[in-house]
Amino acid sequence: MLVLLPPSETKSVGGDGAPLDLGELSMPQLTETREMLVTALVDLSADAEASNVALRLGPKQADEIERNAKLWVSPTRPALERYTGVLFDALDAGSLTKAQREKALGRLAMGSALFGAVRAGDSIPAYRLSGGSKLPGFGTLQSLWKPELTDALLGEADGGLVVDLRSGVYRQLGAVPGALSATVLTEQPDGTRKVVSHFNKHHKGLLARALTVTRAEPDDIEGVARVAAKAGLRVEVASGAELVILT
Repeated sequence: MLVLLPPSETKSVGGDGAPLDLGELSMPQLTETREMLVTALVDLSADAEASNVALRLGPKQADEIERNAKLWVSPTRPALERYTGVLFDALDAGSLTKAQREKALGRLAMGSALFGAVRAGDSIPAYRLSGGSKLPGFGTLQSLWKPELTDALLGEADGGLVVDLRSGVYRQLGAVPGALSATVLTEQPDGTRKVVSHFNKHHKGLLARALTVTRAEPDDIEGVARVAAKAGLRVEVASGAELVILT
């Protein structure tokens, strides 16, 4: 089973790994596009104004540009530790046992505007690039990634179940046909349901954790639902490919 997570805008700083080596990342068929984008992002960092526009940064985010300037030389750490925020707080990788962490490294992958996708154990630097960004001289990131990312992800899945928890913009970079999705809805007192962003990220993190620590090997949406329910999530199977998590 392959569980695909969205990345986060926020990244942990530092690391004790060697500088970025694209040849060491999973899905080597993406190396050429990765190198092109890393080089473009480093070049862009020389122009603060252009960086602010392309990356949609504010005046107090100069440190993000500095991170991009040092992509080739800054220390790395596993993607599982690099991404932070609500979803990754709920995943709580730091509390995993050694055996659970090994399972996470084999089961989890993260979408990425810069790298297309990375496995949880891939060593990456801190960076700033969002799925909706448009770098000067390039088309959309979707136009760069879509032709090859889908094939790369299907190769990683190797015919197994894929649970795609990426947000819409990252799914558009490279969709996975046949993947299961999860929708998080908050139920109101009158019985109506609506999407709330914060709860969406939190509960997808809880689902990712449940699928990481379980001893089960679900191969369909009913199996995923059972794992989620056992972990304390309130779930419904909406269709053969969509799980609804209720809060």
